[in-house]
Amino acid sequence: MRLLIANANTTEAITETCAAVARAAAAPGTEIIGATPRFGPAVIATRVENVIAGHALLEALAEHAGRVDAVLLAVSFDTALDAARQMMPCPVLGMTEAAALTACMMGGRFGLITFGNVEPYRELIARHGLTARLAALAGLDATPPEALANPEGVAEKLRVAVEGLAAQGADSVVLAGAALAGFDQRLAGRAALPLFDGIRCGVKLAEALVALNPPRAQSGSYAPPQGRISLGLTPSLAALLRGEGRASA
Repeated sequence: MRLLIANANTTEAITETCAAVARAAAAPGTEIIGATPRFGPAVIATRVENVIAGHALLEALAEHAGRVDAVLLAVSFDTALDAARQMMPCPVLGMTEAAALTACMMGGRFGLITFGNVEPYRELIARHGLTARLAALAGLDATPPEALANPEGVAEKLRVAVEGLAAQGADSVVLAGAALAGFDQRLAGRAALPLFDGIRCGVKLAEALVALNPPRAQSGSYAPPQGRISLGLTPSLAALLRGEGRASA
């Protein structure tokens, strides 16, 4: 199968990091393809940037429609996830949703660690219907560039944050940040709780969905767009809105 690892920001190093983690997690026969948008924020940190990145991400996905078997969004806000699921002719997974759902299978409640402000993630977990399973959130005093440049220093901050979440009743921890891809393995044997990285979780869930081969919705809110008129979009994105260009991979 061909799995697209789609970053929603324009930092190529994050795309490369997530693709490398995905390749290490993938089963034999799963080909990993990385994609970075042509425009948008370097790192998504605000609501405004997240909306801009949503357009950029959908444009990037449209270029691969019909040529991949599944998509994993390498962005911890699960940016444009619902729109991507409606638009693409294959399963689309969000990395934070994938990690949170996996964490729910390891205990009653999970904690979540991210960079800085935690409130957007509280809202994201609510949109995924998992508020009752969320024990607590922790904002890391670090940045995505720091995670790339000084991974051991950030790993130690993560270890301390995990201990704090354990004290608040978490049974496992979701690492919410594309730049934190692979940190579950980096902290193996050092963390007080099981850690779930959305890239590794998403790869395995994507492989399972492709194997299950679910049919595409033909009615309801996730039925693909048909006959929608647009102006100024890339040809591939405009075609998907018209209902064209959706042949399976």
